[in-house]
Amino acid sequence: MAVSDLSPALRASASSRPHPKARPGYGKRSVPEQCPAPEADFTLLPERERHIAGYVDALPEGAAMDIKSLAKSQPLYGQMAVGSALRALGVAGHLRHVRCLSGEGDQVRWVTRTFWSRTAHDNEWWTAFLVAEESPSAPSCAPQEPPEADSPAEAPDPVSVPAQPPALVVPQQRTAAQAPTPVHTAGDPSPAFAALARLGRTDSRLALSGADCAALEQAAGEWFARGVDADYLTHALTAGLPASVDSPFGFVRRRLHDKLPPRLPATTPAAQATPVRRLMMECTECGAPGRPEAFRDGLCRPCRESGPVA
Repeated sequence: MAVSDLSPALRASASSRPHPKARPGYGKRSVPEQCPAPEADFTLLPERERHIAGYVDALPEGAAMDIKSLAKSQPLYGQMAVGSALRALGVAGHLRHVRCLSGEGDQVRWVTRTFWSRTAHDNEWWTAFLVAEESPSAPSCAPQEPPEADSPAEAPDPVSVPAQPPALVVPQQRTAAQAPTPVHTAGDPSPAFAALARLGRTDSRLALSGADCAALEQAAGEWFARGVDADYLTHALTAGLPASVDSPFGFVRRRLHDKLPPRLPATTPAAQATPVRRLMMECTECGAPGRPEAFRDGLCRPCRESGPVA
C-alpha cells in the first residue's frame, strides 16, 4: 500500500552484524542546528534513501561511514545502492564528506569524516559550516583526545627545571659569529678544520698538513657560517681539479676565497605565515577534494554535469 511508503525511516538494521567503528578521528560527525532524533522525518525521500538515512541517523558518533561498511551492516542494499543513496542524501542536504587535518605539530594526518544532519540544509549553510570548521578554534578538527588533562595543567613548573641544562651547554656550542675563530682542541676539531683535514682522503692532490688546516680554518669556517655543510664544502673544493696540484695549500686557499657562497636571505614573515588548509570537502560521488564553496549539493562540477547514478 502507498501508506507504507510514507512511513518513517527505519531506525535500526535487521542485520545481525554490529556496525563497525571507524578508526580514531574518522567516521560520522553530527552537526548542530538539527531537529531532535524523535522528530526526524525522511518521508519525502525515496524508499531506499529513507532507509539508509534512518540507518545512518541511528549510528553513534565515530561510526564507519564508508560504502562497504554500510552495505555490509544492513541487509537490504548492496554497495552500489548504498553509494547512490549517499549521493542522493548529499544532494538533499543531509551529509557532506570532508578531509580534515587532525593532530598537532609534526604529528598530523589527513582523516576522512562524514558530517551528518537529520535536518536537510542548503548549500549556503553547509559552506558556512565547513568554513567555520576549518578555523583553528573549531573543535571537530582537533585531535580526539579526552579532556582529562585539566588537572596536570600546572605541569609548567617541573618543565622549567629540565630547561636549565641546555642553557649551560650553549656557551660551549659554536655559533655563526664564533665560526671564523679557530678555537678547538686536538681531540675536538671544529667542523671547518675536520672538513679540511678530510680533503686529502677524498682526493690525494689536496692533502693538507695540520698546520695548513689550522691556517685555512677561519676561511673554511666562513662557509659554515653561511649555512653550508661539510659535504658541500668538500665538493666545491675538489670539483674539477687539474691533473696535478703543485701547492695544495695555495690551491685550497684560492678556492675558499673565489667560491665563497652567498649568504641566504632571511625568510620573510609573509612566507612563514602561508596558511595551511586544514579542511577540504570531498565529492560525494568521486571523492575529489576541493574548497567547500566549489561544491554544489556535495558534488564537484564533473559529477554534477554527469547526472545521478542509478
